[in-house]
Order: sequence, then C-alpha cells, then structure tokens
Amino acid sequence: MNTAQADAPTWPEEFAERYRAAGWWRGETFGRMLRERAAAHPERTAVVDPASDRRWSYRELDERADRLAAGLLARGIAPGDRVVVQLPNVAEFFEVIFALFRIGALPVFALPAHRETEIGYFCSFTEAVAYVTAAEHDGYDYRGLATTVRATAPGLRHVLIAGTDPGPFESLDAVRADAVPPGAAFDPRFDQPAPGDLAFLQLSGGSTGVPKLIPRTHDDYLYSLYGSNEICEVDADSVYLVVLPAAHNFPLSSPGSLGTLLAGATVVLCPRPSPEVAFPLIAREGVTITGLVPPLALLWTEAAATTGHDLSSLEVLLVGGAKFSEEAARRVRPALGCTLQQVFGMAEGLVNYTRLDDPEETVVTTQGRPISPGDEIRIVDDEDRDLPAGATGHLLTRGPYTIRGYWRAPEHNARSFTADGFYRTGDVVRLTPTGHLVVEGRAKDQINRGGEKIAAEEVENHLLAHPAVHDANVVGEPDPYLGERTCAYVILRAGAEPPRPVAVKRFVRERGLAAYKVPDRVVFVETFPHTGVGKISKKELRSTAPTD
Repeated sequence: MNTAQADAPTWPEEFAERYRAAGWWRGETFGRMLRERAAAHPERTAVVDPASDRRWSYRELDERADRLAAGLLARGIAPGDRVVVQLPNVAEFFEVIFALFRIGALPVFALPAHRETEIGYFCSFTEAVAYVTAAEHDGYDYRGLATTVRATAPGLRHVLIAGTDPGPFESLDAVRADAVPPGAAFDPRFDQPAPGDLAFLQLSGGSTGVPKLIPRTHDDYLYSLYGSNEICEVDADSVYLVVLPAAHNFPLSSPGSLGTLLAGATVVLCPRPSPEVAFPLIAREGVTITGLVPPLALLWTEAAATTGHDLSSLEVLLVGGAKFSEEAARRVRPALGCTLQQVFGMAEGLVNYTRLDDPEETVVTTQGRPISPGDEIRIVDDEDRDLPAGATGHLLTRGPYTIRGYWRAPEHNARSFTADGFYRTGDVVRLTPTGHLVVEGRAKDQINRGGEKIAAEEVENHLLAHPAVHDANVVGEPDPYLGERTCAYVILRAGAEPPRPVAVKRFVRERGLAAYKVPDRVVFVETFPHTGVGKISKKELRSTAPTD
C-alpha cells in the first residue's frame, strides 16, 4: 500500500465483501476500462474539442494516455504521487487524467477559477510533485500563477503546460514526445493500480476555509458511473456536452464525461457555458445529454425561445449542484423540449436522480432518489435520533460509493462521520413516500452561489486582512438568479477612513481568491447582532435585506 492509500479511510472488509458479492464493485480500473473500450471500438469518437477543432478516437486517446504516462514515469512521477490538475475544458484534460490513472499517480482536481490561495494550498497540503495547467484561458495567464505557486511549494518538481507556449515550464507535448512512439508495445508498468486503490482526490466544497480532499477509488467511482448510466440511459449512441468545468464532480460523473467514456460514447467539450456557445455545439454534434447548475438552466430556458439553432437532439437535461426551484424546473420541458432530471449529490458519494419515467410532478418537486439499493439513508434530529417518515432532518448516508473519511483529516472525520460509518452530509431533507428526497437547506454555514460552494470563514479571513477592517461576517442572502449571493457585513476600525465597497472587493480579489468567492455586496455596519449567549447571530444577519 502506498502512502496516499494509507492516508485515506476505507470501507471495513465486511462491507467491501458485501459490495463485491453484490456485483457493485467489479474489479476494474479506469486505465483498463479505457484500454478495453479502445480495443472494442478503436475508431469511434471519444472526445471532441471544438476550441481547437480536434476529434480524438478511442484509439488515439488510449495511445496518447500511454505515451504521456511513459513520459511522466521517466520524470520520476510514481504510483501514489499527487499531481494537481487545473485545466479548462480541453482534450488534454482526459489525456492527463488517464495517464495518471495508468501509472497509479493521483490527480488532485482543481478548477480553472482557482488562484494562488487555492492552488498553493492544494500543492502544499497534498505534497504534490507536479502541477498541470494551461498556458492561458479566458484571458488569464496560468503561467504567472504557476510561477507564484512553484516559489511557495518546494516539493513541486514539475510544472507541465498544455498549450503552444509553455513559457519557462515544460510542455505536455515535450513529455509525450520523449515517451514511447505511437503503437509501441503495452508497458506493464501502466497496470500499477488495483481496483481498490485510490484513483484521485476530489475537492470538497467544505464549510470552512480549509478544503478537504475526497479519496475516491477505482471500484467505488466506477460503480457510481455504471449506476448513473443505467438511470440516465447513457449508451454508445449518447453524446454528452461538458458545459461545467470538466474537473467538477457533477460533469465528471453524473453521468458526466467519465460515464460517457465508460459507455463508449462521445464527449463534447464546451469552452464556455453560454447559450451562444453551447447551442451551436448541440446542433452540430447532435448532443443528447448535458448537465447544468440552476442559474445556467434558467439562462438556457430563456435563450431557447429566440435561438435559431436546432436543439431537437437534446433528450435529457440534468440540473444539479444546487436546489432547482419548482417554478424554474417547470420551464425546462416547454423551453428546451427535453426531459429534466434533477440531481442531488455530493463529491463524497451519494447521488440521487429523478428517473426518466417519474411523473412530471415528482421531477419538478423533488431532488431524486439514490442510485443504489446499497445506499443507506438516515434522517435524524440534532441528537442523531431517527425521525419518522416524512419529517425534516439531517441527512446521513453510507454505501458502496460514499467515502468513509476525508484524506489526512482525522479530526474532521471524527465530526463528519458517525462511529458506524454514516457520513453527515450537512443537508437538511425530507423523504417522500416514493423514496425521493426533497432538499430543504444546509445545516452548515456555507453559501451555495449558483452551485459554487463558498466557505464564509475563508472570505472573512481575507476581509480581516484589510487595514481598515475591524471585523467581518459573510452570509448568504436570497437571489432569484443564483439562489444565494454573498453579502459581507463589515465593521471598520475606529478612526479608519471608510473605503468604498468596490475597493474592499478589489482588495479581496487581489489577495488571490477565486472570483466567485469575492462578496457580491459589502455593507458597513456599526455592530453585529448577537445571540443570547453572546455569539454573532448570522441568522439575524441573513434576515437583514440591505439595499444598494
């Protein structure tokens, strides 16, 4: 067992045996899965990258992964090593992760929106040996970010750049060129991982400023893909459009790009999520299924009324990442002419879907039911006592694809998991008589801004660094488009010159925080409301509705 594996809590053997006996854990790995699909249908299109006008067959993707894996091995990247992967929706994303899967190194999935604060932390906490990113994307130069990160992460041996100009770093093309030629004999070193080994580390949204790492194995994640494909009816003829960032758990696995590749189908990468970019791709590529967060779904339903593009190939729209309101859900079928599937899940495991044959009322008013008969659900009160059917309470879960603990986080695991292995999701839900879940809210102090999870504490810490700020509290307040937006309540230091709100936002942004975490509103106040025991009452802050 490598060090990374030892740092990840896993399923007790009695549960592992049960999951294997049920056929849920099939003894497969991602590396072998791709090789088998490439052998079965080598010339079928696997990945379409419209931004660079590239179309890779399964054979090409498989060979590129082999060559890149060989180049990475030659540079000393070994099984168990962590590699932070921050790539936009480009074909190289799949080449890189399958190369790492082949050698047993672990991708640490980062999002394009992450900046110095997040990437620096991921590299240092995971002791990453390599960082893979783009040269530039959407006007942002990631080579500058890489320069900053490398200076603060002494264990980072390699920075690899996807793009035409790697700057002072090494290009992925060079790594691949140094490796075995196309069509070379299979290298047995690429079969290092076992099915129960870690495949990657996913990022949790988290309710504090310290992101937690979610250890996913080949066995458990592949099972969630098989289940998702069956529920969403993904097969070899499906065409999945990756609209959200490719590394996000939702477009990766629900059923996502990896589910699509598992089915031997086609993944189309959307460089930007706007209807102006996505709708022509749907028409041109015959996209049959895609997934959106609620704000984008609203935007698409509005834009569909005036589009000149043929969207008739689209059969299923999955909406997840945040609760989709009933009113908005009812707009999908009339506007887009496709079936809505609501998705409620978490990178830690449990995923719920409405079914394609569910009644319309169930689809628009619930967030689905679990993938697996092995998913165990408990709805409990504040004392972990089970509540009667139909009552609203805290959601606890365990099952064949729900983790048993975060990576290198023993103290947090003691709080987030019960003694018998149930994960405390932090969601407040109720269960309908049909077994569907209705999400009522979050127990944790976390803001869900259009599907992007924001830890209030992290933003508050950046605000407190401002020389004029005495104290700060960040809360979520209702927003008709995003679901929630962030409002920062700020108390200034005595005698400080009051800065303009826009200056405070700029200060936070310039500290390297991702743009979506920058407060939408900044409100200066004299005091904060307090509870009876002297704690700051965020509940009362949320009820305050400041006006511009």
